[in-house]
Amino acid sequence: MSKKPYNPFQTLMRVMSYMAKNKLQLFLVIFLVLLCSGAQVAGNYYLKPIINDYIAPMIGVAKENRVYDGLIFILTQLVIIYIVGVLSGYAYKYIMMNLSNRALNEMRKDLFNKMQDLPIKYYDTHQHGDIMSCYTNDIDTIREAMSEGFTAVVSSVVSIVGNFTMMLMLSPFLTLFIIAMSCLMVLIVKKFGSLSSRYFKKQQKSMGRVNGYVEEMFEGVKVVKVFNHEEKVCEEFEQLNNELRDAAIEANTYASIIMPIMGNLSYVTYALIASLGAFQVINGMLDIGSLASFLQYTRSFSMPITNLSQQFNAIFRALAGAERIFALIDEKSEVNDGKVTLVNVKEENGVLTECEERTGHWAWKHPHGDTFELVPLQGDVRFNDVVFGYEENKVILKHINLFAKPGQKIAFVGSTGAGKTTITNLINRFYDVSHGQITYDGIDIKLIRKEDLRRSLAMVLQDTHLFTTTVRENIRYGKLDATDEEVVAAAKLANADTFIRHLPQGYDTIISGDGANLSQGQRQLLAIARAAIADPPVLILDEATSSIDTRTEALIQDGMDRLMQGRTVFVIAHRLSTVRNSNAILVLEHGEIIERGNHEELLAQKGKYYELCTGISELS
Repeated sequence: MSKKPYNPFQTLMRVMSYMAKNKLQLFLVIFLVLLCSGAQVAGNYYLKPIINDYIAPMIGVAKENRVYDGLIFILTQLVIIYIVGVLSGYAYKYIMMNLSNRALNEMRKDLFNKMQDLPIKYYDTHQHGDIMSCYTNDIDTIREAMSEGFTAVVSSVVSIVGNFTMMLMLSPFLTLFIIAMSCLMVLIVKKFGSLSSRYFKKQQKSMGRVNGYVEEMFEGVKVVKVFNHEEKVCEEFEQLNNELRDAAIEANTYASIIMPIMGNLSYVTYALIASLGAFQVINGMLDIGSLASFLQYTRSFSMPITNLSQQFNAIFRALAGAERIFALIDEKSEVNDGKVTLVNVKEENGVLTECEERTGHWAWKHPHGDTFELVPLQGDVRFNDVVFGYEENKVILKHINLFAKPGQKIAFVGSTGAGKTTITNLINRFYDVSHGQITYDGIDIKLIRKEDLRRSLAMVLQDTHLFTTTVRENIRYGKLDATDEEVVAAAKLANADTFIRHLPQGYDTIISGDGANLSQGQRQLLAIARAAIADPPVLILDEATSSIDTRTEALIQDGMDRLMQGRTVFVIAHRLSTVRNSNAILVLEHGEIIERGNHEELLAQKGKYYELCTGISELS
């Protein structure tokens, strides 16, 4: 069974803080709710003078002797009061809809901004569908509670207080009976509300698991069909779906049962009050107008309590959703305590100076107390006794020592799980090393601000991701201020220009579905063009040509060589043909570098690399 919200009051106050950002509108809503509820309370009291002062005295009076002026006047007042109430109700609902959507806009913005600050590890350990559930189901439940629940609660509280005060004035004896019945109602709401709260949180978690599974199956639909696992995934989905169904039934059962119980109790209360009040009227203890007004207050008093109980459904669901959203917002952000920044520089008389304009030359601005040093950006990357594991008790890399001088091409080969990709993840600080040091141009990368570090790198991954926009903008993603000419030049460098011009709208062709309208090779070429336009000193190619056929690979090899010219390049490849011309080839096995040298040197050693090249061993 899922736990209740850790601190529902604190969660509620935090949700309210988003609404409080528009204080004027919030105060206006509260004022209009008070006006609307006050009109209802005042209108019920008018029954007493209408009956006692105008209707009762005319009973038995001849028709021609009846005077209706006073009755018409007081009825006109009553109509005006109710019109004010209706207009106030319309106005606060309209304003509240605007206010709630503004608050949700801010909440979604905070949620999305937080996602940009989360470390890669968070996404590696959480289902994407579960995160998406925060934007869909959880936000939607908060929207319902904000737009309807907030005003309903305020209106109900005002009505309860106002009705109770008026009932106390009309008949203290009957009011005591109302209090006793209200205490019974509160106990019922508290009991069923507590049970409902537990299951609503369980329902939200189940919803996240279902969304995550659906997203995963959608992305892997081809694999499912290839291996004929349709029945298997249907069974697994049915299990998750049944868990969601059971949690939803339990949550909504307890929430929904409150309404009929409260409704029936209000009818019983009304009947008992009518009976006791009639007894008092008969015995001269209460006038008929006061009884009529009191009965109306009884109904009006029960309705807001019933309304409050009905809102518990939305409120508990919203609190469960809000707790999940705030849990994500409160996640620890990616540590970014670096002080070294990347700046534009120009050289005058052999001296580097920082400048605002883009010169194509960069330097690390390394502060030292009150002064700073400008270190030229060259692309010298070194690993010094690096130890790392994604989990504390499971080491992936063991005492890695390597160096890549500016302009060198370093290749990593080895079986799957040897640690090749992990090394590149450490260079751009997707993860931080457990032990040892990585330096970039002689500077510990932990001292460099992450955004500046990553700005000096470009990566081409095996799993290419393209955005739903034009081909031109997908390439420009590597350099947002690139001109159209630079985009075309980058495409030509990656040999992507020819196929792009054959697309329906050329560079303005919209890419959709992560590049579903392109071949895998074409998507990879665009990713290479995106890296080319960034023009970084360090380039990381993680299986960058794995999805390109041999002919296409040959076409782009010349372009890739030009792209690599003068840059430090790290290459991970299963095709040994792509690493032959590397300055150094590192062979990894079980997180350790077991061989290092160029192609000819490693062949001469007749070790692991020799076995891979001659087919004695295979990369897996």
